Amino acid sequence: MSKMNLPNKLTLFRVILIVPFIVLLLGGEAGWFGAGSLIPDMLALAVFIIASLTDLIDGKIARKYNLVTNFGKFMDPLADKLLVCAALIALVEMGRIPAWVVIVIISREFIISGFRLIASDNHVVIAASYWGKFKTTFQMVMVCLMIADLGTYNAWTRLLTDAVMWVALALTVVSLIDYLVKNRNVLKEQN
Repeated sequence: MSKMNLPNKLTLFRVILIVPFIVLLLGGEAGWFGAGSLIPDMLALAVFIIASLTDLIDGKIARKYNLVTNFGKFMDPLADKLLVCAALIALVEMGRIPAWVVIVIISREFIISGFRLIASDNHVVIAASYWGKFKTTFQMVMVCLMIADLGTYNAWTRLLTDAVMWVALALTVVSLIDYLVKNRNVLKEQN
């Protein structure tokens, strides 16, 4: 068995970072680190940003140095989904995002994952779209704003956080529709 390459190590590191991220985020909310302390939220935000940056870095390294592996193809999108879903579910628990928004976002991820599975069975490779990349970017920014809880400071920061959430939600739906329309042939029965 060959050694794990750097992009795959970064992907695993992203998965591992989910644990301290959630502990800091929910532990800060529960008062584990002292009542009313902003430090856990800011540390959770830093961990989330680092984890998100590993997503950018591992893909660039893998493509640039031809280090793309089956493990990476499987784990990279899974790591992204785990990180974002964990963050969103924690933010629902904290009352910072409506549950229905998270249900829409997570539902999109399940639908796309199932669709990719069918495509894979039919030996069809589906490339990521720009809509999906925009969706991911806005979701990450939305999560960062909600972790920082900027909406509690004044009406303008609340408006910014809400606007980013609505754009992320719209891009979630648009990217799903775009994905399904462009790849509708995957669902046709093969003879």
